[in-house]
Amino acid sequence: MAYFLKKSTNKKGLYLQIYESFYDPARRQTAHRSVEALGYEHELRQAGIADPVAHFKAKVDSMNAERRARKTEERARRVGGSTPERVLGHFPFKALDARLGALGDLRYLQLAGGLRFSVSDLLSELVYARLCAPCSKRRTFHDVLPSMFGSEGFSLDRLYDGMGFLGAEYPKVIEAYNHAIADVWPRETSRTYFDCTNFYFEIDREDELRRKGPSKERRADPIVGMGLLLDADCVPLGMRIYPGNESEKPVLKRAIDEMRRRAGVTGKVVRVADKGLNCADNVADAVLSGDGYIFSKSVKQLPRAELAWVLSDEGWVDVAGVDGQARYSYKKVVGDFEYKVNSENGKKRAVALPEKRVATYSPKLAKKQLAEINRQIEKARSLRLAAAKKSEYGDSARYVTFTAVDADGEVPDGMQVACSLNREAIERARSLAGYNMIVTSEVNMPASEIYDAYHNLWRIEESFRVMKSQLDARPVYLQKPNSIKGHFLVCYIAVLLLRLLQVKVLGNRYSSEEIVAFARGFRVVEASPRKYVNLSRSSSLLDELERLSGQPLGNYYLKKSEVDAILNTKLDFEATQDGVS
Repeated sequence: MAYFLKKSTNKKGLYLQIYESFYDPARRQTAHRSVEALGYEHELRQAGIADPVAHFKAKVDSMNAERRARKTEERARRVGGSTPERVLGHFPFKALDARLGALGDLRYLQLAGGLRFSVSDLLSELVYARLCAPCSKRRTFHDVLPSMFGSEGFSLDRLYDGMGFLGAEYPKVIEAYNHAIADVWPRETSRTYFDCTNFYFEIDREDELRRKGPSKERRADPIVGMGLLLDADCVPLGMRIYPGNESEKPVLKRAIDEMRRRAGVTGKVVRVADKGLNCADNVADAVLSGDGYIFSKSVKQLPRAELAWVLSDEGWVDVAGVDGQARYSYKKVVGDFEYKVNSENGKKRAVALPEKRVATYSPKLAKKQLAEINRQIEKARSLRLAAAKKSEYGDSARYVTFTAVDADGEVPDGMQVACSLNREAIERARSLAGYNMIVTSEVNMPASEIYDAYHNLWRIEESFRVMKSQLDARPVYLQKPNSIKGHFLVCYIAVLLLRLLQVKVLGNRYSSEEIVAFARGFRVVEASPRKYVNLSRSSSLLDELERLSGQPLGNYYLKKSEVDAILNTKLDFEATQDGVS
């Protein structure tokens, strides 16, 4: 794993040896062995070495450097033969990291852990590898890191140790990045966006973190929950990892409290979240904290009088899109609405809160929902004709009535199960297609602004999509809870840097797909000693990064010095225009 200078003191004096640390599979831990006995310090001085300790420390450093170079060369040969492709697409994210300076502060984090390697360097390499070539940690170690310019060459044991350490301390890492970002681009927290998702694990047994609960993919496997918090510019601001069997509703409060405490956020924050986070406790917490909220509310659960108001033809205002067609319609009402919250004695009590409610109707949403309703109805009809089991109906069961009958058509102790289409449920679902309700404490905010604020939640959905698809956050092959948290931290920092590059540096002119495609496509291959061929494809994004970096990114041939300059470039942030969603 590494060489080090061992100094032993006995009666004869200070004795020096070069030792090697290595992993002992029998004991499943690090062990040490002697590589070279050097002799006593005073005898080495007599032999003409003025400072034996300094002299042999330099020798040890040289041996470690040669070992790292040898390992890198061996891994490179495994990746692609004598002239492998080398990854260079991570240079914009490396430049961002250098500008922020969070990694410098994170170097102190490992002091308490007693780790003998740079955890911040490990974190950055894993993040860049995740952006350029996402795969398992073992494949990252064997295939990706050796092909990346600037890789330090960590051992696999240190990689796993570092993942566990980072996972245990992931809130501190996020805090360090938030402080670093605030020094460059002040965070806009007057409005925050929050949502939750979960990740399934194909395992049989649950543990303290991976527990069975409601899965987004409707699977029965154990899951881990993740809550993600974005600022008003839709840049990640915080993350919470929690066991899969816990409700996601209290996670919003914990995430907001964490943001205030660790990021030094003050002032009013309008919390924007989907209907899954809309509960009396979250509403009450926002009000008691001096914050505001914008939540959606299921129209299916509205009281009869309020639902009748939503479905009536009166009061609608049409909002046209760029094509002149109606994009959506809305109606609004302001009043005192009742919520039942916990009191000091543990019982529920009703409180009335001033609230604006905005009902919306979207033709596009209605078309999408009607298509899904019809699909579920056809599924239920075909299953009914095939005499399928009730468990096979899945979501389509909401449009089916199941009745236990005997041979005479009566319902005694429950014999055979008969099913029929629930016409009432079908008509109700069709009548509500396209409708939504948004509730907010911001009674003076215009309805169109409330609508736009709520629908910016697609950015957080995009972040989850990027994490799950483009960054391959799943499947997760790690087993220990802290290592799993470390994996999600790497994915979080990758999304954070991606969004900063997209929003703050490139002014929202390029999609996350375009940026990721550039990172994975910007590669070079060594054509001859100290000369490389640029394999990247021409694009407007490459031209923009060439302008910001001042480096010859579009050249077909690149010198070794130019490759080094690209890797260590400093993007011209002053030449960018901030863009917000």
